[in-house]
Amino acid sequence: RFQQVQSMMCDLMEWRSQLLSGTLPKDELKELKQKVTSKIDYGNKILELDLIVRDEDGNILDPDKTSVISLFHAHEEATNKITERIKEEMKSKDQPDYASYSRMSSSPTHSLYVFVRNFVCRIGEDAELFMSLYDPQKLTIISENYLVRWGSRGFPKEIDMLNNLKVVFTDLGNKDLSRDKIYLVCQIVRVGRMDLRDSNSKKYTQGLRRPFGVAGIADV
Repeated sequence: RFQQVQSMMCDLMEWRSQLLSGTLPKDELKELKQKVTSKIDYGNKILELDLIVRDEDGNILDPDKTSVISLFHAHEEATNKITERIKEEMKSKDQPDYASYSRMSSSPTHSLYVFVRNFVCRIGEDAELFMSLYDPQKLTIISENYLVRWGSRGFPKEIDMLNNLKVVFTDLGNKDLSRDKIYLVCQIVRVGRMDLRDSNSKKYTQGLRRPFGVAGIADV
């Protein structure tokens, strides 16, 4: 079971990297999304988790907007597909999965570990910090955002996270390492009043999110 789940996770990690690359044509993107959702549903089944019913595009059906009959048919169809998949797996379970081993050896993934020790910026209000990896040549972000909520007093909003703000950017392949430059970019969003000069709490609004600044470190 462990080897089976490991193989599925390798597939999902590879497909996730392809989805995040933003280079796939529309038809291939749709097909890959369907493969991802099919693999997830199959994994949930063999792990004895709940079955999620989806539409033709792989989106989760909303039970509040879908009739009982439609939900039943979708559930029945999903169950039949997964059952057939399990039968196929049972027939080939004695054959070693050389494809997975080859994929793991030929397409290694890399990770970047970031430890945020402090944030120094004179804002006067709360802030949200969005950290991500950025390709300056293609002008595109190549990772997901890591969010840190920073308080106006110079500490994380979640004080228990002090000295424990850590993130690992994963799924970086050889293609990413071969880029000319990669920046670790931090986007700063101020959260608070429209105008910092407003001092009367009855006049100003609260909780407004406004871009404040951006900074980056090259060749991370």
